[in-house]
Amino acid sequence: MIIHSLLDTDLYKFTMMQVVLHHFPGAQVEYRFKCRNPGIALAGLIDQVREEIQHLCTLRFRERELDYLRSLRFIKSDFVDFLGLFQMNEKYVSVTPSASAPGEIDITVRGPWLHTILFEIPVLAIVNEIYFRNTVRVPDYAEGRRRLEKKIALIADDASLADMKIADYGTRRRFSRLWHEEVLIECANRMGAHLAGTSNVYFAMKYGMTPLGTMAHEYLQACQALGPRLRDSQTFAFETWAREYRGDLGIALSDVYGMNAFLRDFDLYFCKLFDGARHDSGDPFEWGERLIAHYEANRVDPRTKTLIFSDALTFPLAIELYRRFHERARLAFGVGTNLTNDLGCTPLQIVIKMVRCNGQPVAKLSDTPSKNMCDDEAYMQYLRQVFEIPALRA
Repeated sequence: MIIHSLLDTDLYKFTMMQVVLHHFPGAQVEYRFKCRNPGIALAGLIDQVREEIQHLCTLRFRERELDYLRSLRFIKSDFVDFLGLFQMNEKYVSVTPSASAPGEIDITVRGPWLHTILFEIPVLAIVNEIYFRNTVRVPDYAEGRRRLEKKIALIADDASLADMKIADYGTRRRFSRLWHEEVLIECANRMGAHLAGTSNVYFAMKYGMTPLGTMAHEYLQACQALGPRLRDSQTFAFETWAREYRGDLGIALSDVYGMNAFLRDFDLYFCKLFDGARHDSGDPFEWGERLIAHYEANRVDPRTKTLIFSDALTFPLAIELYRRFHERARLAFGVGTNLTNDLGCTPLQIVIKMVRCNGQPVAKLSDTPSKNMCDDEAYMQYLRQVFEIPALRA
């Protein structure tokens, strides 16, 4: 089977899940699957996907996995105790042929946020691995290794990049679990200190790597329904996060409402309170320049703050960003698909996004309009109005 451990997911699923347990235990949510690649026929794989999800829902956290989570300073004891009782339930997941696009599939996850939040990453990894098993019968691992070595050499063999660090963010869209593991081992052996860690908690535990991650879009989206009023939902999300972690995990996600709205809300208080911000849509160079200027305008030294880049990164792009900003701020780079699914075949661009919370639509309006996902256009228009976002972002 594809998923062998409930730790085989991204760290930010656990950090957000802890916030849900402590602050929003009654929230009800809905997630939907989307494949951004045109013309990808997945309907014939439904039975295989369902079988893997059934297996996923038999897994429980092992004692050594709970002990590992308990060893992380920002994970609280009562949350680990909850995970000791936790099991995923397939009644919350529906996998069916698409009613509107022949050959495609619909995946819906619906139920209590606390009991559905962990589905996204393993389900995406399952769909990816099943798709490539069926379409790439003889994977070109030699080509994958050649490409990986070339990427690693770009950084490891360049003395001018001595302080540059790359992190693995590639669980959800990896070619396979075994290839993901091989990539990580090779990066650790060849890159040394250049490898900052991995978002994958299982591999972090297994190989003694640093687990990395803070918050994702779904957290800020859910706060649209959970906060006191929509206009304050972004600040409500940041303040709730800070109350939970009190200085730990201090990277704010900047693109749920676009950079303009983020900077309006990310005032002097948040500039000082948070360690930095993560870029995940729009032009990364413009984003970096604007964030640095914003820190300076708020009398905060950007050299004390961390800028994390994670949007469709390749090694050459990460190096270019490093050269632009490395003397002006602390930097980190999260590479996903380009690291764990680069064997010469076209990777899937698949996502599972939250679309409703407590019965009302939620959405993000990022600086890359193709990343927007919502099933209620009237709500999208209202969101644009509230956050002063031009309609062209749709």
